Amino acid sequence: MTPLTTFAFGFLLGLRHALDSDHLVAVSTIVVRERSLWRTLAAGLSWGIGHTITLVCVGLLVLQLQLRIPAAVELSFECLVGVVLIVLGLAAFSDGWRHKKAVPGRIPPEGVHSGSRVSATAPPHRRPGERGLGMRPLLVGMVHGLAGSAALMLLVLTTLPSVHSGMVYIGLFGCGSILGMGAVSLVLGLFFSSAIRHLHAVEQILWCAVGLVSAGYGAWIVIEVGVVQGLFLR
Repeated sequence: MTPLTTFAFGFLLGLRHALDSDHLVAVSTIVVRERSLWRTLAAGLSWGIGHTITLVCVGLLVLQLQLRIPAAVELSFECLVGVVLIVLGLAAFSDGWRHKKAVPGRIPPEGVHSGSRVSATAPPHRRPGERGLGMRPLLVGMVHGLAGSAALMLLVLTTLPSVHSGMVYIGLFGCGSILGMGAVSLVLGLFFSSAIRHLHAVEQILWCAVGLVSAGYGAWIVIEVGVVQGLFLR
């Protein structure tokens, strides 16, 4: 391939990488809690930035030291992704369950509670699990940085003629993954917001369902990588 074709392939591969099933599941556990499209976009972009940070660090090692990533290390990263999905899923399920239990105790619209009026300056009631995005999307993106088609990205690096061209390729791949995950997060955010707006009763059901899917998928990855592919037997 010509350098231009290789760089274009890197950008498109980055876009495609955002659609990997483990990425969709992980981001779903984050954006299902949000009602602001700006926050869902921020979550997706933060995931992509964390993903790119990991790729830049590993890519530099591959290019500068001509390292080859051992198969056991690749499997370990895949297994770590499964563990992260389990943790995210259990957290989402827990928040959804606590939100379900908290619904009957919502503050009345008039602001009156137990015979006393709530101050007009009091902060709005926060539902379980509704908090700042923090570092979660960034860290999840960093863990996912070596999973799936990212391994193919690192393989292509070894065919490029120079460190400079390799870094350009990494940058384009990273831009593709950032834009792709930002778009994916917006679509997921629109879906969840629309579903809850029209069927408010499904909010906690969505939280719990997304949590169970994430935990189940993460467990399947751990079993597939650890047992079927033999990571735990090495």
